[in-house]
Amino acid sequence: MQEQQHSYPQRKKRLTTFIPLNGPWRNVIDTLFIIVGSFLIAVAFNLFLLPNQIASGGVSGLSILGDEWLGWEPAYTQWAINIPLLIAGFLLIGKQYGVRSILGSIVLPLFVYLTSHWEIPTANPLLGSLYGGIGVGLGIGIVYRGRGSTGGMSILARIVQKYSGLSYSLCVVIMDATVIILAAFVLSLEQSLYALIGLYVTGKVIDAVEMGLGYSKVAYIISNQTEPITKVILADLDRGLTKLEAKGGYTDDQRTVLMVVVGQNEVPRLKALIRSVDPGAFVIISNAHEVLGEGFKRGEHI
Repeated sequence: MQEQQHSYPQRKKRLTTFIPLNGPWRNVIDTLFIIVGSFLIAVAFNLFLLPNQIASGGVSGLSILGDEWLGWEPAYTQWAINIPLLIAGFLLIGKQYGVRSILGSIVLPLFVYLTSHWEIPTANPLLGSLYGGIGVGLGIGIVYRGRGSTGGMSILARIVQKYSGLSYSLCVVIMDATVIILAAFVLSLEQSLYALIGLYVTGKVIDAVEMGLGYSKVAYIISNQTEPITKVILADLDRGLTKLEAKGGYTDDQRTVLMVVVGQNEVPRLKALIRSVDPGAFVIISNAHEVLGEGFKRGEHI
């Protein structure tokens, strides 16, 4: 792979507006993110998941089962599970991971308790699973943005990962699947199916919060006119590009592939520029979920 090309004089310097937050201010912002995210999770739990018995995984799902089966207050159940797991996280995983989980593990059940008497907007389980999944996903995504955790099953998944050798994502899936299977017995098969919908929506919203709603695009350009295409991209589109050395699979000939990352709104212009130079160029355009570096703000999806 060749280095990024910036040698053409037409290329203009891009300025970024990212200002890093370090030191105590970063800690303050992280704390606010964890608190706000935990509050959103608690509201979604009490307004949509609990009243519709949507036990879509995690400690919150177990607390719904405890409420239905044994009549336990969900907030107390969450504390009763989170605190021992938090201690286990300190002992088995390490102090650093445990510290980042303390705040979420404590304030989330507190917010669940404080919002437990809010008016329920819907008794429709489908709406409950959809909007509950959205709210929980939004809250968890914000907590992750604050470099925190809500504790619970995420700690247990880390412990299982450490001592089993399984991947973290697989451990999380196993934990959530266990809760949903229990929901099929404690509640009903239909409720467990609604829980799967809620869990799916939660995952998608977490991805959206962490990576943004839009996508940048990465284009691979194969052409015999690489130099003219390079010039028009650098001069007219004002984007850098990378030259990749490749070999044709059929002809076995050496050739150069151009790789360029652009925003979604720049794709039509990019295609027009390529066609203007070489109408027969072979172009592959795909999503780039996150792009960091010159010309892109940190975490920006144009």
